[in-house]
Amino acid sequence: MEEKIIVKKALNNNVLIASHPLYKEVILIGKGIGFGKKKGDVVPEDQAEKTFLLKDEQEQEQYRQLISYVDQDLLEILNDVMVLIEKRMGETLYEHIHVALTDHLSFAINRANQNVQFSNPFLFEIESLYPKEFQVAQEVVQVLQEKIGVAFPPGGEVGFIALHIHSAVTDKSLRDMNRHHQLIAKLVEIIEENLGIQLDRQGINYNRLIQHLHRAIERVYEGETLGQETNLAKVLKSTYPICYNLAWKLIKVMQQQLHTRVDESEVLYLTIHLQRLTQSS
Repeated sequence: MEEKIIVKKALNNNVLIASHPLYKEVILIGKGIGFGKKKGDVVPEDQAEKTFLLKDEQEQEQYRQLISYVDQDLLEILNDVMVLIEKRMGETLYEHIHVALTDHLSFAINRANQNVQFSNPFLFEIESLYPKEFQVAQEVVQVLQEKIGVAFPPGGEVGFIALHIHSAVTDKSLRDMNRHHQLIAKLVEIIEENLGIQLDRQGINYNRLIQHLHRAIERVYEGETLGQETNLAKVLKSTYPICYNLAWKLIKVMQQQLHTRVDESEVLYLTIHLQRLTQSS
């Protein structure tokens, strides 16, 4: 006998909370799927355009609250946006994006309609680190502009949406990502001060530096090392002493901010990046 999906609660005409035989509690999204549905009704699985789990009870409650204040037509558009993001990224998204991005976009749309603008201080870094997410975020902004006529300020909102997409792909928290971007921004500021240069935020060397700093932070968390290069260290220390000493300074800042040891071999590769910056400035 085929097990059935049973309605637990219709949140609106397009969203249901249901009991699934395999996944227990699920949220089903589909045009008209909740219309006239009552607790205990059976729902054919093929009626749902999207099925997702919210295993965390707090997230379930947050989603229920979101449904209560987000306009139903807007919610339908935002659900379409989730499907678009998953399609463009080519992989299954972690389910918390349904709460986080729906919440973010509903408030962002209200802010835009009231002409309240938030700037994104990490826009260049986000575009450099997450180019695919950034491109998809640009498409999301365009879709929202076409469907509801909202005009977001150039650039800023794309960066925030890209972060949410990256969070949904990797299951990294926005808090951790923002902390990493703040650290990278601090390291860049130290580099500019110590070398007496102004980095071109759109230049290829800046892009390489940001990529390297990001990967260095990732390596710290993954416990990955680059290997010992004693001879190279001696050469770099004697040939590029300013950049070598600055690289050590950056490593110490990273250790303070990340509260963990950073592999000493990172100094060598940072020195090379810093020397390249002095040549191109």
